[in-house]
Amino acid sequence: MANVSVYNMEGKEVETMELNDNVFAAPVNEHLVHMAVTLQLANKRQGTQKAKTRSEVRGGGKKPWRQKGTGHARQGSTRSPQWTGGGMVFAPVPRDYSFKMNKKEKKAAMRSVLSSKVAENKLLVVDNITMDEYKTKKVVAMLEALDAKKALIVLDNADSKVIKSASNIDGVKASFISVDEATVSATISVYDILKYDKVIIAKNAVKNIEEVYA
Repeated sequence: MANVSVYNMEGKEVETMELNDNVFAAPVNEHLVHMAVTLQLANKRQGTQKAKTRSEVRGGGKKPWRQKGTGHARQGSTRSPQWTGGGMVFAPVPRDYSFKMNKKEKKAAMRSVLSSKVAENKLLVVDNITMDEYKTKKVVAMLEALDAKKALIVLDNADSKVIKSASNIDGVKASFISVDEATVSATISVYDILKYDKVIIAKNAVKNIEEVYA
């Protein structure tokens, strides 16, 4: 098992911690990572775009001129796609872009991105990330101490003080993963881990991740 340093919010090393190799030193499956990112982006799409085809546009029932003898090209309707006000060829219609991945695939994708962050030395473990008040300055101070500008902060619970304080900082996001008996609550995603340069994760959150994804 790999050993990583554990820091406090002031950026000082306080201890070391062993990471589970099944989660943080797993083989990187780029295909599953790509699927997981595409899944998240596709599920966000509303799919509400709509345009009318020639059969849905109002009017155009009368032939604009006779078939022959006018010098014009033959036309059957003023609502054909080449006419102003006509319908659209292959018009987009509302659709559902979402698709599914099974649990094993999702877990493998998460293990892949976490392992890549560890391999790149871009995963930092902090002993305890807590705040007594809503204070963006405290989050900024922690990021500066850890030399992390564009970072994803992963907590072991939905601490609203940290999450809301971090939301005011450009290029920073706070998420969480908590395990309560048989219930798992989480907002971390493969897309976010890839999007942000560094991952700052609470020590207890590491244990929760190992419990869920090992």
